[in-house]
Parts: sequence; C-alpha cells; structure tokens
Amino acid sequence: MLKKILQGMVVGIANIIPGVSGGTMMVAMGLYDSLIHAITHLKREFKKSMQLLIPIFAGAGIAIIVLARVFEFLLETYPIQTNLAFCGLIAGSLPFIFKKVKGHTVTIGKIIPFLIFFAIVIAMALMGETGGAAADVSFNLVNVIKLFFVGLIAAATMVIPGVSGSMMLMLLGYYDTILKTINRFMEALAKFDIPAMAGELGVLIPFGIGVLVGIGVIAKIIEFIFMKAEIHAYYAIIGLILASPIAILIKTDWADLSVISIVTGIITFVIGWFVASKLGGEPEE
Repeated sequence: MLKKILQGMVVGIANIIPGVSGGTMMVAMGLYDSLIHAITHLKREFKKSMQLLIPIFAGAGIAIIVLARVFEFLLETYPIQTNLAFCGLIAGSLPFIFKKVKGHTVTIGKIIPFLIFFAIVIAMALMGETGGAAADVSFNLVNVIKLFFVGLIAAATMVIPGVSGSMMLMLLGYYDTILKTINRFMEALAKFDIPAMAGELGVLIPFGIGVLVGIGVIAKIIEFIFMKAEIHAYYAIIGLILASPIAILIKTDWADLSVISIVTGIITFVIGWFVASKLGGEPEE
C-alpha cells in the first residue's frame, strides 16, 4: 500500500511540472498497464480496481495539493537539479520499459511509430513555455463548460506517456490559473473560510469532472490500441519516453549553470535513477 502511494506521489509531482509526463512516470513505476485495465474494468472488477486506484490517486492527490508550492519553489530556485532528477527517474525506468518489447524483431513498421512520437514530444518542447494571460474563470455557464473541456484535454494528455498534461494546460493558458486556484483553496481550507472555498470550487469542480471523464475516455482508446497492436504501441511509448529527457532539458532554465549546479545536478539525476529502480517494476497484486 505504501509503495503504491509513493508511486502515485511521483505521478502527481510529474503532472504539476510542465514538460514532465505523468504517463511516463506511470510506465516508469510499472503502473501503466494495470492502471489502464483498472480504469476500463472498474465496473466489472470494482474491488480489485479500487485496491489499485485508491492508493495511486491518493498519492497523486497528496503530491498535487501538498507539494505544488514545494516544486514551484524548487523549479524557480534549482531548475537544473530538479529537472535532472526527473531525467534520472525516466532513465532509470528504461530497463523495465525495454522488457516489454524484448524478443520482438525490430521492423520498419515498429520504427515508424517510434520516430513519430519521439518527434511529437520534441516538437511540443520547442513550442516554448507560454502561460499567457490569466484565464477568465469567473463563474458563468460558458466558463464552466470551458473548464470542463480544459480538464478533459489535460487529463487525456496526462495519461499518454511522454506528453505533459501541465504543458498542455500552459499552452491552453490555464496552468497558472489552476495551480493558483488549488493553492488558494488549500489556504481557505486551512482557515475554514467556506465562502472562499466555495468560490475556488466553482473552478475546481468542473475542471475535475473534465479530468475524470478525460481519463476514462483516453483509457478506453489506449486499451483498444493495445489490443490491436500492442508491440507497435510500446514502440510509440518508447519513442515518447526517450524524447522526454531531451524535452525536459530543452525546457530547463540554464541561466544559473555552474560547476556546482552540474555536480549537484548529477547527484539528483543519480537519486532519480535510484528511486526509479526501487519503485519501478510490475505492481504487486
């Protein structure tokens, strides 16, 4: 149970950092196949699915709520070391991922999805960080519908390995708004300020419903793809994952590059690698 919560926290942290993919971390932790199966078979295998989903989503929720400010600080103060730690997590997961295609002959048909999805991640990184103006989230029907669809799109990209849901929120212009809304809600909760909590929930509820619907829809699509072309799908995922560290390094602020930042960055990379090796592998039944 504790291991699953910790795995969920890694996924949650990844989902709040632009350029880092929560889906990639799911694969890295050996959770991806099981999570997709649990989501798509929730009604049929309710008890078994909830035994996996509750600790994973609890861990992710804890990370997003409690560590949002911490990682906001780390990315602003130590961007090189923080991003290299995530590169280490991804690199440390590669042995687990390559096991999925071990023994299968490499063909042009498998290389093509690998190259396409490798290119997609790099292209997204090169699009640049663009938070844009603060999104209008005043409570009205139009904005409620907008927030639902923003949540739906963000959730879909959160589940796909190699694609950053938080980066998609940034491109849509909602990243800062959602992050600050979560932080304001937690401040209001700590003070038990019910009117303030209600105001923030007017943003978080439609967004959250969109996230849940998006996860369910994309999980069904992914399950269908894996049923029809599993090995080709894994080659696409490997392309996404191998491109992710490059994308993260492209997005990293290198202004404070120095010998000390390089040395400490290597240390955080090794720590990330070590964590991936301990939390990775197939989840326990």
